[in-house]
Amino acid sequence: MKLENESLYVEIAEAGAEVTRIFDKKKGTEVLWEGDPQYWKRHSPVLFPNVGKTYRNTVRINGLQYPTSQHGFARDNTFKCIKSAPDTASFLLHSNEETKEVYPFDFELYITYRLEKKTLHVQWKVKNPSDETMYFTIGGHPAFRFADRQEGKEDYCLRFPGKESLEYILIHPESGTGNLDTAFEMKLDHETYPLTEELFVNDALIFDGGQIEEVWICHKDGAAYVGLCCKDFPNFGIWSVKDAPFVCLEPWVGRCDNHGFEGDISEKPGISRLEGQTSFVREYQIVVA
Repeated sequence: MKLENESLYVEIAEAGAEVTRIFDKKKGTEVLWEGDPQYWKRHSPVLFPNVGKTYRNTVRINGLQYPTSQHGFARDNTFKCIKSAPDTASFLLHSNEETKEVYPFDFELYITYRLEKKTLHVQWKVKNPSDETMYFTIGGHPAFRFADRQEGKEDYCLRFPGKESLEYILIHPESGTGNLDTAFEMKLDHETYPLTEELFVNDALIFDGGQIEEVWICHKDGAAYVGLCCKDFPNFGIWSVKDAPFVCLEPWVGRCDNHGFEGDISEKPGISRLEGQTSFVREYQIVVA
């Protein structure tokens, strides 16, 4: 599926309803990571019904244990394109016998992309068609490649408009879940923080409490490159791979389990609760400078 206007060209795959390309036509540059498996094979997966890992890779639902995979199964399933226009495309994944083996809820997951000038709007709609309450987390995972193939992290910085400092936690090395033992301060210099390889030596940085509503990847001289806006998102992740020429900006509604959490899914901190016959809607935007 292709979306295009005078500024951007976007490609979206039915596999995972994943954006696989964002091309800046004005500058002639690729903005989205191309998925080179040397570093990371994906581009911008949708994370559902769980963001990150669950503790011991299982989830307890109504007294039963189910196996989970990191970031859920939506990214590995084929969506159906239900709407197509030059600037808009919508995709649908719904529950089936296979999904119910690991996630026993009925659901409909709609992903809609809309191109407006130099902004790509990404909307998620989760619909609960049953009378049973369902629980989930959902997130985005877009990876942005650096403008020049010769550039590395040290050529860029992150800018958080209106912020002086942020607080984050790291991934527990044993379980791959949230480590609440220590919180770290990210002290900003004029709203910015340098990108370095060392920043990701312990995997992703996790920001809770709705701290991040807007973040920009900027060139070292401060010029904006690409930004992400995500109002009303309680959690956020920033991640990369050693020596990889990209960085992921990840808006989340909910996140991985905390290390040691073994309660029912309904007791998980930050879990989204969706009553029967209701829907959940959230949107974020990718903005190319």
